[in-house]
Amino acid sequence: MKFLADMGISPVVVRWLREMGHDAVHLYEEDLGRLPDSAVLEKARAEGRILLTHDLDFGELLAFSKSAQPSVIVFRIRDMRPQSVQHYLGEILAKHAPVLENGIIASVTERHIRVRKLPID
Repeated sequence: MKFLADMGISPVVVRWLREMGHDAVHLYEEDLGRLPDSAVLEKARAEGRILLTHDLDFGELLAFSKSAQPSVIVFRIRDMRPQSVQHYLGEILAKHAPVLENGIIASVTERHIRVRKLPID
């Protein structure tokens, strides 16, 4: 799978994804740390990447766009250390991998992982 990590996601998570065989990039690596959210979303869509973020604005942008792509995983957890993000991301990959490429938004909290199919009506 292909991933794009937003600035709130540690580069350590990107390395972990690469070690698992995924194609993962971080905005920081491409010197795009100041890219507006709408452009980040468009980059993920154009490159066929699943966006990993801590920024709640992406869910709103997806809802307004009525778009079915890209998939977005929003981490709404307090502990954003790489180990914690990797734990939840591993759970998502294990349970929801087939639908990730079809267009979903996943909201991750300490209590649960909520997955909604895109587009959001």
